[in-house]
Amino acid sequence: MQLKNKKLDKNKFLKMRKEIIKQWPTAAKIDFNEVFNYYKDFPADKFVKNKLLEAKNNNQILIQPRIGNVFIDEFVKELNFLHSEGGADILSATIDRYTRQNKYKEAEKGIKESNERGRAMLKGFPAINYGVDKCREIVESISVPMQVRHGTPDARLLAEVTLAGGFSDFEGGGISYNLSYAKKISLEKTINYWQYIDRLVAFYEENGVSINREFFGPLTGNLVPPAISISINIIEALLAAEQGVKYMSLGYAQNGNLLQDIAAIKNLFILTNNYLKKEGYNDIELTTVFHQWLGGFPKDEAKAYAIINLGATTAALSGATKIIVKSPKEAMDSTKKEDIVAALKSTKHNILMLADQNIKDSDILEKEKKMQKREVDEILNRVFQLGEGDLTKGVIEAFEKGILDIPFSPSKYNRGEMVPARDINGAVRYLNFGNLPFSEEVKNFHQEKIKKRAEKENREVNFQMAIDDIYEISKGLIKVQK
Repeated sequence: MQLKNKKLDKNKFLKMRKEIIKQWPTAAKIDFNEVFNYYKDFPADKFVKNKLLEAKNNNQILIQPRIGNVFIDEFVKELNFLHSEGGADILSATIDRYTRQNKYKEAEKGIKESNERGRAMLKGFPAINYGVDKCREIVESISVPMQVRHGTPDARLLAEVTLAGGFSDFEGGGISYNLSYAKKISLEKTINYWQYIDRLVAFYEENGVSINREFFGPLTGNLVPPAISISINIIEALLAAEQGVKYMSLGYAQNGNLLQDIAAIKNLFILTNNYLKKEGYNDIELTTVFHQWLGGFPKDEAKAYAIINLGATTAALSGATKIIVKSPKEAMDSTKKEDIVAALKSTKHNILMLADQNIKDSDILEKEKKMQKREVDEILNRVFQLGEGDLTKGVIEAFEKGILDIPFSPSKYNRGEMVPARDINGAVRYLNFGNLPFSEEVKNFHQEKIKKRAEKENREVNFQMAIDDIYEISKGLIKVQK
């Protein structure tokens, strides 16, 4: 039977759940009555959604780092340090790589080896192996709310354990956490998995526990055109809303051009809100998340701070609700708490300096916003047509046909024919449209932008542009708006 975009019946959901939680002992123990009783005494300020809505209503920007640790005592110390010294408003548990691949036995071995050797042999937090009680131990040891960050195509068990464990925000989606990471998992499978997760979140909501859902709009994290990121955010929001999710955060990653990124964050909120209401979902609370640069970082720490602070500036001027902060030693893959604190402090100070400033709607900004909106509308109109009344059908067919296409995706379910490149000002454009359903006016706009760059640099318009652009920011060659 073909997958449908329809809310899972409560009885069907609970029947599915019985089979899912049997897959690992720590999940099999979870009892909803106990969980909902636990949340009755949960402090209001430990819910991520409360923190986000307060910031949104007060025009404040929250900062959040990413970190994970196999040793719980060390992890708690790191988290408290990031909050007390770095001013982190929300904290994360980054999940280990084995759990992300549903290899819980391998994660168990990693825990054992780490304990035997006295040093981490497993990078990240193995939430499923530790179970609900250990998750609660962490959540109760810090004074700010916690989110789960991972990258797992099938995160059903992870959601069961961490939500029962006091984590009040769950990141990911059936598109963004499949095509950005996996090679051979079908969209039909992952959309089905995430229908379950969203129904689980809605079940919590129905029982008085509000969980926030965040979508991973950055996707592959490098040269993703804004309209692609925005379109997939909208789709994942619509899919989640159908299951009953009420609180959602929309993610977008820094591309490097100030005005294009500001336009994207503004459009992300407005367009998603419009599409939700158009489809009859009128009671959804939206917030936005800006990810500092996810591409390669320079090894030079001073240059790394320049990228971090450009991201902070962009987020502040765009009105994003939250920033995901990167380490200045990202190029060395360092997750030392001191490095992360330094980035948090720098980001926070940048935000404070821009607290009473804004950027006017210039002709360039307005043109960028209008072009992004037009691209999103042209993509989604075609997706809805293909779906013939069912969004999941439309999405799966859209990726099969290349109507939706994510650059540099490892998945065989993504066509990979669209190729992005920067224009003369560093904004991300389309070098090759693939089969994206754009009008001639949209295509001409981007072709002209790419052509001007080629003329300025005295080079041909070809794939080498995209290759050069992948490494551009890590080399400190970011372009400026002209």
